Amino acid sequence: MRVLLDESIPVDFAKELNAFDVQTVIGLGWAGLKNGALLQRADGQFKALVTMDKNLRFQQNLAAHDIAVILVRAPSNRISDLRPLVSQIVDAVRKSDPGKLLAVGA
Repeated sequence: MRVLLDESIPVDFAKELNAFDVQTVIGLGWAGLKNGALLQRADGQFKALVTMDKNLRFQQNLAAHDIAVILVRAPSNRISDLRPLVSQIVDAVRKSDPGKLLAVGA
């Protein structure tokens, strides 16, 4: 399964999600894209977008896209705050459906 990490998630966190083929927005040269353009570009290429952007679901019609969104709720985007959520993120990606949002964390 291919997973895309939004630029709100540290690039090094990709190593923590070794159950998947993980790419990063930064690594793909997509940094700075607005959320709508990012979702369009990721459509059909990735099963899920992992993000900490709480406003994404309010700004975009997720049902119009062929990608799931996994919203990570953590105290910060430091890897030490994200690492305890790895199993929740993996489970969420596996059971996610295109056009839907699943939230993990506190």
